[in-house]
Amino acid sequence: MQARSLTVFRFLLLGLLLLGLPLHAAPRYSPDEQENIRIYQEASRAVVNITSIAINYNYLFRPMPTGQGIGTGFLIDKRGTVVTNYHVIEKGQKLVVTLSDNSQWPAELIGADPNNDLAVLRIGAPKNRYGILRFSNSEDLVVGQKVLALGNPFGLRQTLTTGIISALGRTIEATNRRKISGIIQTDAAINPGNSGGPLLDTEGKVIGINTAIIGAAGNVGIGFAVPINTAKRVLPDLLEFGYVRRPWLGVEPIPTAYLQRIGLKVPDGLLIAQIVRGAPADRAGLRGASQTIMVGRFQVPWGGDIITHVDRIPVTSLEALAEQIETRKPGTTVVLHVIREERMREITVTLKARPRR
Repeated sequence: MQARSLTVFRFLLLGLLLLGLPLHAAPRYSPDEQENIRIYQEASRAVVNITSIAINYNYLFRPMPTGQGIGTGFLIDKRGTVVTNYHVIEKGQKLVVTLSDNSQWPAELIGADPNNDLAVLRIGAPKNRYGILRFSNSEDLVVGQKVLALGNPFGLRQTLTTGIISALGRTIEATNRRKISGIIQTDAAINPGNSGGPLLDTEGKVIGINTAIIGAAGNVGIGFAVPINTAKRVLPDLLEFGYVRRPWLGVEPIPTAYLQRIGLKVPDGLLIAQIVRGAPADRAGLRGASQTIMVGRFQVPWGGDIITHVDRIPVTSLEALAEQIETRKPGTTVVLHVIREERMREITVTLKARPRR
């Protein structure tokens, strides 16, 4: 019986050799390739193309499309909620979302946050026509970690690129010139049209929203993404109110660095030039400038409190003050260190939501 089994095995082996078949078939794809393929297949149904159409009116008051932009977005729930960059939809009066099955759907702008270059849209597509993406935790990222970017560069839909996290904690400028901090830098190819698309980890979860590149021509190996934790922080307000209810102090400060440049001896910080009546700073007893003095040919507000720290963190620029105030929630309290009449004081301020203009 054993001899017969050995004979059958030799016969099969001879047949394989005669047919030219390999004795040990190598895997068709490497483990890394298999991972890329899996993530693309799972995530691509949630990634959409966004067409933003600007409309003007001719002399007969007829609507005339005057241009369009193309960007990327991704779906985050079965209500048809799409996350993208604000600059993708900023100038569009008409928004069209194209799903991975090539169906097109009109989109409604639900909320926008220019300060973080984020926007939320909604479409009425049946929920079986698309997938959704889950969020990761961008605080756990490390330099060197593998990432994948999905988007529509140059209008080429459903494109996948891969790379690593090149750096963390970068700062870039939004379209309204406000600084966005905590930005992710990646060498995954990001080009015009990728804006608003997801940056994924190897679990296929969103760690960032691709938003900018170095240079205007195309990818040079340096791309930027807004961390997903920033989006998670502002999304509830965008979905409920359409804007972010940021707290404020209600002051108009001047960095003392400007005053130092014209010869005034003042400590590092922010001089309060003016206070909005009834604002949190006003209720807390902060003081604005009481007079204007001439320094050379410059008129300078003078006599106001100088803010040096927020909760013991130094603030010497408008961006630093905004980072300490606007990232908190309305109703929280902060302790300001201010210099008044050459004496250091501590003033507690309860932050309130900024009135919407």
